[in-house]
Amino acid sequence: MRREFDRPPEAPAQAAPSMWRLSGSRRARLRVRTLVNVRWMAVGGQLATVTLVAGILRLPLPLGPCLALIAMLAFVNLLISLGVAGQQRQVSDLEATGQLTFDILQLSMLLYLTGGVINPFSLLIIAPVVLAAATLPLRHVIGLALLAAACTLLLSIHFLPLPSPDPTPDPLPVVNRFGIVVSRVLGIAFCAGYAWQAASEAARMELALDTTNAVLAREQRLSSLGALAAAAAHELGTPLATISIVAREMARTAPEGQTREDAELLVSQAVRCRDILRQLTADPDAVDDVHGNLSLNQLVEEAVTPHARDSDVRVEAVISGSGGARAPMLRRLPEVLHALTSFVENAVDFAAAEVLVAARFDSETITLEVRDDGPGFAPEVLARLGEPYVTSRPGAEGSRSGHIGMGLGFFIAKTLMERTGAVVTFGNDRRGGAAVTISWPRAALEVRAPGAA
Repeated sequence: MRREFDRPPEAPAQAAPSMWRLSGSRRARLRVRTLVNVRWMAVGGQLATVTLVAGILRLPLPLGPCLALIAMLAFVNLLISLGVAGQQRQVSDLEATGQLTFDILQLSMLLYLTGGVINPFSLLIIAPVVLAAATLPLRHVIGLALLAAACTLLLSIHFLPLPSPDPTPDPLPVVNRFGIVVSRVLGIAFCAGYAWQAASEAARMELALDTTNAVLAREQRLSSLGALAAAAAHELGTPLATISIVAREMARTAPEGQTREDAELLVSQAVRCRDILRQLTADPDAVDDVHGNLSLNQLVEEAVTPHARDSDVRVEAVISGSGGARAPMLRRLPEVLHALTSFVENAVDFAAAEVLVAARFDSETITLEVRDDGPGFAPEVLARLGEPYVTSRPGAEGSRSGHIGMGLGFFIAKTLMERTGAVVTFGNDRRGGAAVTISWPRAALEVRAPGAA
């Protein structure tokens, strides 16, 4: 009878989540082609608007200066597109910031000629900042946002009249202009912040998924090596036995001297090869018709055994099934073994005295649960567990190994499990401690018997 999981009163609660630095990730840099294409769109849009206002609507407009600014934008864009390195070149952060600065200033000058912030198209000043927020470091984004905000403020004070059929339009009240400035500045801040957050999450997720794929590739490579070793041992067994028999016969019939010594050497080396092959075939990770499958009990044992040697923590495995359900035979999946071992390792690391790994099965599902009697997850952490770079235990409070967190490790384990069709949930046990539950449909893991429906 196992004892209850009692939460020690002095156990520290897990702290609030924090984000690991993206030391290994990198935001996607802009290519010259991207900036050139966006700028050609701006040239086309500005030229079409000027043509509509001056040519079709016949509104008063400083046509010459406006066309000059549009021509300057097109000329600069043409020079950039015809650069020596080509349009596929990635621009540096500083170069991209310089080009986007030019775009903001050119648009601001065009707005100055056409009504300032009163011009409805003044909203487009947000676009370069949003593009920067999605691709550039934070200091560059802040600089461009401040420039755009400053241009917006100046355009609310100094500007030429908005093209209008009324030769003497009523000036817009100051309070209205102030409201437009505030809306534009807030738009710059919110849109840039949204783009920055989205790009940061994408960068984190990309790095985490790359790491997950690397872990999975490593596990599969190790499994493949085991299968190769088993196949080699099987294929080499027969010729090696023949060599051993012939060598023994040669040693028995050979006269004294060098020939007999050589025959005896062949015998000893054949025995050595046989021992090596026996070790290879004893590897439980070798994937063949026998080792490629394992029982639910073997799966749990393989995950628990490496951590059962910790004298401070008792690791207990319990396997149960519903009445009448046949115990499943499972496919050996490297990702399942790696992920389950990670969950058990984390439970042992933070447990006060005991870890329970419970496996249950019925006719439809297979469920694994890893519980410890440690401090458990902080409530504010639970909603974010399983995301990359969420660390729930800063400073490794209460940790035996002293590791700094479990964000990336939990993300990798959860992702590997979900790739096999599992549903992974995290929570705190009502008796104290953390609990991780993994559930599959039996068909996702179970080995079908030949001829089974």
